[in-house]
Amino acid sequence: MSVADSQRRVCLQLLAQLRPHWRRDPALPDRIQRLLAANRHFGGRDRRLYRELIYTTLRFLPWIEPLLDHEDEEAVRRLAWLAADTPDTQAFRQAFAMGEAPTGDRAQLLPAWFEGHCPEVFAGSELEAQCRRAPLWVRLQTADANAVFNELVSLGCRLRRSAALPDAVEVQGKADLTATVAWRAGRFEVQDLGSQMVLGSVGVEPGGRWLDACAGAGGKSLQLARLLGPTGRVDAHDIRPAALTELRSRAARARLDHIHPCSRLDAAGYDGVLVDAPCSGSGTWRRAPHLKWITSEALVARKAEIQRVLLRRLAALVRPSGRLVYATCSLSRRENQDVLAAFLAEHPQFHRAPFADTFGFDPQGAGLTIWPARHDSDGYFVASLRRA
Repeated sequence: MSVADSQRRVCLQLLAQLRPHWRRDPALPDRIQRLLAANRHFGGRDRRLYRELIYTTLRFLPWIEPLLDHEDEEAVRRLAWLAADTPDTQAFRQAFAMGEAPTGDRAQLLPAWFEGHCPEVFAGSELEAQCRRAPLWVRLQTADANAVFNELVSLGCRLRRSAALPDAVEVQGKADLTATVAWRAGRFEVQDLGSQMVLGSVGVEPGGRWLDACAGAGGKSLQLARLLGPTGRVDAHDIRPAALTELRSRAARARLDHIHPCSRLDAAGYDGVLVDAPCSGSGTWRRAPHLKWITSEALVARKAEIQRVLLRRLAALVRPSGRLVYATCSLSRRENQDVLAAFLAEHPQFHRAPFADTFGFDPQGAGLTIWPARHDSDGYFVASLRRA
């Protein structure tokens, strides 16, 4: 059996194993990782090839899935055309990308119900962006950028510094970033550009005490701590102990001793509160295409209710003249503009705080949508408020 035939056979086997799960498993990326790691015959290049083919399938599922039962040759041909052109996929593409490139209505590659939530991603450059995998971005945590750049370039990485945020750098390459000296020394963190723009847009003033109320593993807590400077303080809260454990490790690596993970909130209040709310994650569909097929309108409605409750509760912790920042990695207006409008109607003591930077996007009142296509990022929504 030729190498190409073997790759074709293994690809179809992997897809058959994953097919029962890709419309129901929120943790599908973990399942994919375990599946690829379990095959001791795979080398690094094999795993990168099959990971790309699997994620291409998920990204273009309506164009691939119907062919898997009776037309697997055509499914493989389409995959070869649609997969990213990398050194790892080159041989597969040369063997199977025959005939004409597949075409069709790309709006079919998004859930039809989502058009009522975000019509903007169903046309033009935003629709095209949804068909491409998102790049890897890091955020510099050092003034000595050259030390980071020199090490990454020596490992074969290609770097592109963002024109929007000087500390944001796109990294292309196969290097394990977590094995680098620069990462171990806390000189950079992996953080999507759109995520970095959330705090970059609102103009955090140095000093003061802030609460990161839904901190998770602390990506925005680390960025917030750097923006506040050593005279500031970040209380990082999350209901998941494991997330706070990882946050402590990241803060220690970055040498940021003014981040304080906490399980209880200070009733005395804060100069600023960041509510990076749990959401449907529709802004991350480029990076996590499986979410397109497990997200429903009912899930969005449940998340929106949680978001409304969180905003009401956490707004009480904002001191007079303090800041309230609401953010999601969703593009659904139900979780963004609708939640914000309901909150402002119930809380007249909060008003719009001007954005420090809109990165070329058009604010709508107190809200700003960070669209993926313009800067090649994930999608986010951020609202900038101040208490009277």
